[in-house]
Amino acid sequence: MIKKIAVLTSGGDAPGMNAAIRAVTRAALQMGLEVYGIHDGYLGMYEDNIEKLHPRSVSEKMGHGGTFLGTARLKQFTDIEVRKVALANLKKYGIDALVAIGGDGTYRGALALSEMGLPVVCIPCTIDNDIGGTEFTIGFDTALNTVIDAVDKLRDTSNSHRRCSIIEVMGRNCGDIAVWSSIATGAEVCICKETGYNLNEVLKTIRKAAKVKRHAIIILAENMVPIDELAKQVSENTPFDARATVLGHVQRGGAPSARDRVLASEMGVKAVHALLNGSTHHCMCVRKGEVVPIPIEDALAVDDSIQTIEKYEVFKLVQ
Repeated sequence: MIKKIAVLTSGGDAPGMNAAIRAVTRAALQMGLEVYGIHDGYLGMYEDNIEKLHPRSVSEKMGHGGTFLGTARLKQFTDIEVRKVALANLKKYGIDALVAIGGDGTYRGALALSEMGLPVVCIPCTIDNDIGGTEFTIGFDTALNTVIDAVDKLRDTSNSHRRCSIIEVMGRNCGDIAVWSSIATGAEVCICKETGYNLNEVLKTIRKAAKVKRHAIIILAENMVPIDELAKQVSENTPFDARATVLGHVQRGGAPSARDRVLASEMGVKAVHALLNGSTHHCMCVRKGEVVPIPIEDALAVDDSIQTIEKYEVFKLVQ
């Protein structure tokens, strides 16, 4: 029987993490459970950086970006001996189960713990929206709106100077931020893992745009092509003078959007329900608008690029 649960955030931070911690804590307390916060993710579990949480612990946290529990990456967590130490630390507090908030790496660490007997439920929280099995992750909507706001502002100056703005966005191995922001901003070109990269096609599209407007927008996912080199090619081979802008980690920060706050709250509550209903190695997912638990291994096995490719088809039709 579960009487005490712990909650942690791991991996890259994302807007909405605090809202998820708050929801897990408040819901669990109302259900008669004790709640413990683990600082700095799996590292804090290993180093015994754990504290008991109360309603006041999560007060006024909903609208803050980042995570007040902190986050870290611990590569050594793949070592079973490291996990044994972490589990021994949980046992000292009498902790029966864990809610792990984060992305792909967080899921893998949670699955390993569940295989050692600890009931775990994960909550998908990453700006990249790259977790399989769920239509949306917490933090994606906020990051997307941050990108859109930046691109809208860059368009103003690009139009004034007859320029092509090339904006590099985050996303690692998933192009959701690039594709969705391209649709939302009316970009001429979107370049990401799912779309591939063809310089000749890019230049052809930009030259076509130059015949009818004073500016052009290219959205580029990180790790695809050196942005300064692409800007040089556009400047030398089209009528536009190109400028490169790397948005970087500004996309991770800021107050979470209403959508991310609501999603985090719903997933937090349902994660606690899932643990009490016997889930031991599950994660919360948005499927057809509903938040439901599925096995972690099923989520890790899903190809999350399918949704991105479907959205890219929309982008091509509204270019």
